[in-house]
Amino acid sequence: MRFEDYFEFEKCDTKFGPVDRIRIKGHRIAIENIIEPFNTGVPPETIVRKYHPTLSLEQVYATIAYYLHNQKEVDEYIRRRDEIGDRYYQEHSQQEPSPMAKRIRALKAKKRGD
Repeated sequence: MRFEDYFEFEKCDTKFGPVDRIRIKGHRIAIENIIEPFNTGVPPETIVRKYHPTLSLEQVYATIAYYLHNQKEVDEYIRRRDEIGDRYYQEHSQQEPSPMAKRIRALKAKKRGD
């Protein structure tokens, strides 16, 4: 079996540019959800047991092997995803809060003042 047989590759356009998504086949779990804990020292067995019990150990090892084999490209994929996510966050944080959010904030402030 080839590495690529374990994954689903998507491309989508956003207003901040094109972005890729690589998920583990049959799941909605993106490969970065395996790679990021692995890069902090979490062993594959713990990733399955603690974070993603719906995955098999084989799928986690295949994801890690794919990453190690394509590290430069995958790191760029993750960097790009983070960049686009940050741009959406910046846009969202600059928007005026909704009337409901303003009301909730006012109620919280009132409660703290009491």
